[in-house]
Amino acid sequence: MRLFNRKPFIPVLRFSGTIGSNPPLRGGLTLAGTAGAIEKAFSMSKLPTVAVAVNSPGGSPVQSHLIFKRIRQLAAEKGKKVHVFCEDVAASGGYFLALAGDEIYADPSSIIGSIGVISSGFGFVEAIDKLGIERRVHTAGLSKSTLDPFLPEKVEDVERLKALQRDVHDVFIGVVKDRRAGKLKGRDDDTFSGAFWSGPKALDLGLIDGLGDMRSRMRELYGPEVQLRAVPMGKTGLLSRLTRGSPGLDGGSRAPALAEGLVSGTIAADTLSVLEARALWARYGL
Repeated sequence: MRLFNRKPFIPVLRFSGTIGSNPPLRGGLTLAGTAGAIEKAFSMSKLPTVAVAVNSPGGSPVQSHLIFKRIRQLAAEKGKKVHVFCEDVAASGGYFLALAGDEIYADPSSIIGSIGVISSGFGFVEAIDKLGIERRVHTAGLSKSTLDPFLPEKVEDVERLKALQRDVHDVFIGVVKDRRAGKLKGRDDDTFSGAFWSGPKALDLGLIDGLGDMRSRMRELYGPEVQLRAVPMGKTGLLSRLTRGSPGLDGGSRAPALAEGLVSGTIAADTLSVLEARALWARYGL
């Protein structure tokens, strides 16, 4: 049927979820997992645009930057414009992804911003003391045990971490200033404080270009006949691998045999990853 469907269409990339974390039951957004879809989106339509939907509370600054750069590289190579539409939240790394857009739009209730860097954890020193547990750490390299949660926190370790955060923050700020050049209206100490805002306030600050939804904006630009076509992202989670299965020595699927061992062997790590992802969303009331 598509052979006879001559209506123009716009490829849509959807980046939804945390960035960089890749727990076995819930794949996160990484360049490795999204590169194929990004490549396809820039080659499947004759229209000079690609639409991107972002719904992410952030995560890895490295993966955010890598995905951002790949989109911009292909936009330059293919001569296409990128329109980004923020959904519930495009904050921290999620806003980094949004910066790949030549134009950025959001809903009035979207949460935008959080241009900062955060590192969090727990300290268990007093807890293990009360339990009578002795922590034994042996390293080659004075800084190898930096910020070990079972050892007392050191001032020099915190200073080193904050210096690292400043470096990462400076990269983020540089990308914002480059991509939003001539559009930013707020003070630097406010815009880059890590604060976040609703869609209308983000518009006032110059972080986005307008309020609106993808379908309406694309029809406004390319006519009422234009269609939106989602580009599937690759499946990387454990459940998808078990569903697909893999051939065993006898030619049959090994998925059932692998399922129990994989799940039992990763359940603790997966639980922690899910809690970390949930904490990221919870920062924005979601």
